[in-house]
Formats: sequence, C-alpha cells, structure tokens
Amino acid sequence: MAVVRQRRHPDLKLPLPDAASDRRPRFPLPLPPAAAAAAAAGGTATLADLEKLQVLGHGSGGTVYKVRHRRTSAIYALKLIHGDCDPTVRRQVLREMDILRRTDSPFVVKCHAILPQASGDTAFVLEFMDAGTLTSIPIPSESALSRITRQVLHGLSYLHSHKIVHRDIKPSNLLVNSRMEVKIADFGVSKVMCRTLDPCDSYVGTCAYMSPERFDPDRYGGRYDGYAGDVWSLGLTLVELWVGHFPYLVDGERPDWASLMCKICFGDPPSLPDGASDDFRDFVGCCLQKDSKNRWTVDQLLAHPFVSRDRR
Repeated sequence: MAVVRQRRHPDLKLPLPDAASDRRPRFPLPLPPAAAAAAAAGGTATLADLEKLQVLGHGSGGTVYKVRHRRTSAIYALKLIHGDCDPTVRRQVLREMDILRRTDSPFVVKCHAILPQASGDTAFVLEFMDAGTLTSIPIPSESALSRITRQVLHGLSYLHSHKIVHRDIKPSNLLVNSRMEVKIADFGVSKVMCRTLDPCDSYVGTCAYMSPERFDPDRYGGRYDGYAGDVWSLGLTLVELWVGHFPYLVDGERPDWASLMCKICFGDPPSLPDGASDDFRDFVGCCLQKDSKNRWTVDQLLAHPFVSRDRR
C-alpha cells in the first residue's frame, strides 16, 4: 500500500501550435438526448437563470464558475469563454462544442447546455464535479487506483468507439466527485476521426504527456495513432498519480519542450517504485510501449488483471 502525502504538479502545459486542419467542426449537431432533456428540465436557457457562487478556475480565454440554477437550485459548472480570446482558443471552443454535442456517457463529463451570447462569449453549462480533478486527490491504495483506471478506460472506450480521440489525457483533465466517480473532461484539442484513414498528426495538447510517435512517427510505429496516443497518456498519468509527481522530472527541475521531447523519445519509459504489484507494473508497461504498434488498446486494457481483479 502506498499513500501519497505530497503531490507536486508543475505547470506542464507547454502548448504546441494548433494545426490548420483542426480549425472548426464540420457541421453542427444537437446535444445528445439525455443532455438535451436535462437542459430542458433545468431550464438553463440563459445566463440570467444561473447564479454565480464561486470561481473554480481561470484558463486561456475564459473562467469556470460554480453556479446554481435560480429556479431548481441545481448546481452546475459554468465554463465561460470570452469572445475576444485568442483565435487558437476560439478554435478549441468550436472543437469542444462539436465533441460535447456528440457525447453521452457516465464516464464523460456531461454538457447540459451550450449558450452562445450576443457579446460573442460562449457558455458551457456542465456537470459539476465537486471534488475537483485527480491532481488533488490522494491515492491510498492500488485498489483505489484500479477503480479510477477502470472508469477512465470506460470513458476512453466510449470515445474511441465513437471515433473520438482525446489527445490530452492527464490528471487535471480527469474530474472526480465526492462519490469517487471519475469522468473525462476538456475536449478543446480532441478530434473526431471522420474517416478510417483520417490523419491525426497535429501537435496539440500538452507535450509532457505526448507519446513518442507524436514527435517521431517513423521511429515509433510508422505513424501517429491518436487512439494509441491516449493510452500512452493514460499510462503516464497513472505513474504520476502513484508517485505524486510528474515522472519525467526530478524535484526542482523546470520543464521545457526540448528536454521533455528528448526524454520521451530517447529515454526509457517511467517505471514504478518498489512496492507496486506485478499486475500494476505490467499494466503500466502495456500502456508505455514506445512503439505504438505494441501498445495495448483500451478494450484490451479493460480485461487486464489490474483493473478486472477488483470490481467492487
């Protein structure tokens, strides 16, 4: 058993340029039936219906609030993106709108409404996850991490089955509530694979969690496969959650794009410290295969003993 007593999560965003091929969704879609019904029931038709209670966080181009519906008292998270934000952020907003309109899964954060404003701002009314992100949750045991992992895998299985690659799996994009339900969030750099051979080679997301073939596809699998890239990011996330810090960095080391790329491409994948079980080590090894062709798929990982042994 391991207890994480201190968590160190440096700023690892280090964004890379967005690709022109990802600029906007190809066509609008309605919200999924469950989300549309919830929005209608809650009456979240305008921002005036929502009372801001607390600022949850600030990001590039917007702010996230905890809000309460004035009539029903339901609690939501309100993600408000400013209309005058950077064009790259604006493209991410359009992309996230497209993805959220397609998704309806208990393992993906639910979008109850999307409210374009006359000012040019865009408001997302989202499911409120009251425990924040996995960056702030202590992991008391392998069994707890196994249950977390299984939920994330179910979320990725849903997304991948709908031809959606997330491209930015990391602890801060995995939300959790007081019931320890874990859900995937933040689809600003995700991509819908509309065709079997649709390219997925743009450098978007958080480079610290990118797989080796994202930087050098010829050496590590022949091409960049977004589905396999999500699995690498998951493996790296699990190691980080277990050891309490980003595994490619030592204490006090400042991250930069070039050094991280070299460690990912030319160094050995991170390993778990003494005390981790053989099942956990093997699971992480299946995720962190540097050659993407050897990496397990999400559905294969769901049958791995690390996540299938304890389904309580």
